[in-house]
Amino acid sequence: MGMLPNRQIWTWFEGDWHEGNLPIMGAADHGTWLGTLVFDGARYFNGVMPDLDLHCARVNASTKALGMNECIDTAKIIELAAEGVKKFSGETALYIRPMCWSTQGGDLAVDADPNSTAFALCIEEASMPPFVGTTLTTTSFTRPTLASAVVNAKAGCLYPNNARMLQEAQSKGFANAICCDALGNVAETATSNIFMVKGGEYFTPVPNGTFLAGITRARVIRLLKEAGEIVHETVLQLDDFRTADEIFLTGNYSKITPAVKFETRDFAIGEKTKKARDLYMKWAGA
Repeated sequence: MGMLPNRQIWTWFEGDWHEGNLPIMGAADHGTWLGTLVFDGARYFNGVMPDLDLHCARVNASTKALGMNECIDTAKIIELAAEGVKKFSGETALYIRPMCWSTQGGDLAVDADPNSTAFALCIEEASMPPFVGTTLTTTSFTRPTLASAVVNAKAGCLYPNNARMLQEAQSKGFANAICCDALGNVAETATSNIFMVKGGEYFTPVPNGTFLAGITRARVIRLLKEAGEIVHETVLQLDDFRTADEIFLTGNYSKITPAVKFETRDFAIGEKTKKARDLYMKWAGA
């Protein structure tokens, strides 16, 4: 499911394209040692780049959320992405990752100099995971709030918390974990947004400032509603998922991933999950 070994990579940095895993950050860059780095991820597969514009816009929104000024406009990022994918054969799916970080600190060093933002666009081969089920458990770690972390950005500094959720889940024999906010409400999984189906209707946690409500999530909700499906964005507990008919995840990297096990309970890949995926792929033109 991860990145391909010996993968082909092209990176745009400081005005030129470079082949391979190009070094782009210095040892003293603020983003290196103090974590002021944001990124986003879009996909190229079967000749399409779904919601590329929204992903490129979000990396600039994340940049501003970390106190940096954008150094490249969204239209230019879109243009570079279209240029970069042409360097590949088109046969293998790609992961399109724009990144911004601060190179210098501000007056107190811990803060970033807002005008020292750097940009790179890394495009690499990354196969689309097959439409097979994942397994879920719970985790003792929680999502932070906006008062304690930059949860309104897709920031690299947030991911060590997700990583320890995954490590805990894997130590228990599961692939992923459903995580909650500090109040015990389900937020997402360690890698993706989450949906459940109950009584023929779709349910997903309402955005409450503790997790990034993803672009793919929003697209799936819109497509389902346009198809006449009932979708609830609401407060959900772990027990709701324990009694669900179906569970699936949404995210840019894998798009839609069914869950076939949550704790001790097994799930089939249900018709509502298949419908969500089919609607997305049809919309994407893939």
